[in-house]
Amino acid sequence: MALRKKKVPRRAARAAKKEQAPIRVRVGPTDLTFGLTVLILLGIGLVMMFSASYAIAINEGKAGYFYALRQAIFAGVGLIAMVAMSFVDYHFFQKRIVAFGAYIGALALLLLVLFIGTDLDTGCKRWIKLPFTTFQPSELAKFAVVIIFAFLIDQNFDRMKKFTVGTLPFAFLLVFVVGLLMLEPHLSCSLLIILIGVTLMFVGGAKWWHIDIVGAIGAVLLVGLIIYLMTSRGVSYFETRINTWLDPFNSPDEAGTWQTRQSLIAIGSGGLFGLGLGESRQKYIYLPEAENDFVFSIVCEELGFFGAVMVILLFVLLVAQGFHIAIHSKDRFGMLVAIGFTLQIGLQAFINIAVVSGLVPNTGISLPFFSYGGTALIMQLTQMGIVLNISRSREVVKPVERVQVGTIEGEYPREA
Repeated sequence: MALRKKKVPRRAARAAKKEQAPIRVRVGPTDLTFGLTVLILLGIGLVMMFSASYAIAINEGKAGYFYALRQAIFAGVGLIAMVAMSFVDYHFFQKRIVAFGAYIGALALLLLVLFIGTDLDTGCKRWIKLPFTTFQPSELAKFAVVIIFAFLIDQNFDRMKKFTVGTLPFAFLLVFVVGLLMLEPHLSCSLLIILIGVTLMFVGGAKWWHIDIVGAIGAVLLVGLIIYLMTSRGVSYFETRINTWLDPFNSPDEAGTWQTRQSLIAIGSGGLFGLGLGESRQKYIYLPEAENDFVFSIVCEELGFFGAVMVILLFVLLVAQGFHIAIHSKDRFGMLVAIGFTLQIGLQAFINIAVVSGLVPNTGISLPFFSYGGTALIMQLTQMGIVLNISRSREVVKPVERVQVGTIEGEYPREA
């Protein structure tokens, strides 16, 4: 007599076939502190950029709100991108074609700008002129370096201590980007990208002495390139910047030191509490680039020492919260991307503030969320959206327990 098989409930049968595997879920909303800090910095930045730019706009025969309106439009586009990226799974950038595509695209644009780039009265070809605005490829280069480094480190994490895997390939990636940037020339962006790249290599597990060797060789090549550019072009961009930094108030090159002098005067005029919002005097055509690289000088003049400190503390909070998100990321790629984008904002803010206060030579680097510029603002907000997505994406493995269901014994996810 044949034995009849005991029927097993379909639900139990399906459960028995399930393998124990990570289950990707959304846990909670985006990081509120990080998001609010970005929005506060953006709001203050728009107000201060409007205050710093309306005198310049009127002097150019435009409406006083010309630059502020354009910046508000760029901010709107950037906010849309930020919100969109906060919902798009950041693992999209972990695909090989996306990571390498971003890097190769950035290189192509950096090469293109050398041939068709626009000189905006700075002696540097950094912009590609479009029908409605200008585009700065160096902003895309920052993004691309973070993505390609995070991708390669994640793929080769167990071999990062090998010089030929964890250091040398990344050095070559940096050489191409920095070489093209220095031909513009764009020293500040080159240094920024190098610092971001080195930090990601170290966090990713590369040995310090490997990085030191490549760093020493890179420093020699960079200095050699600067000397070549200086000697081949006479008194060049770099030499002028250094000479005007050493002694701006006593330098015989009054035209070259004018910007630094006016910046320091603006900072000193602010005192503890500032002259009041909109009351800056240096923005009335005394301080060049008041709406752009030197907007922080106007912040100091109008809001004073306490206002400037509050802005600095907001940047510190943004960086701290960004690193917190990176530390609590549930995968290595997310951690590296969050570190890279957060470090970019932090370093860029530090370098800009150091420039306007005379701590380092004038390098032509903008203040995130404050300085006028559509490419930079949109890219910065897009990157912040990716960090927000990292803050809300989690890989969770539900605990399992061994249970008996009918005649099938197996491991099933335990109900939370």
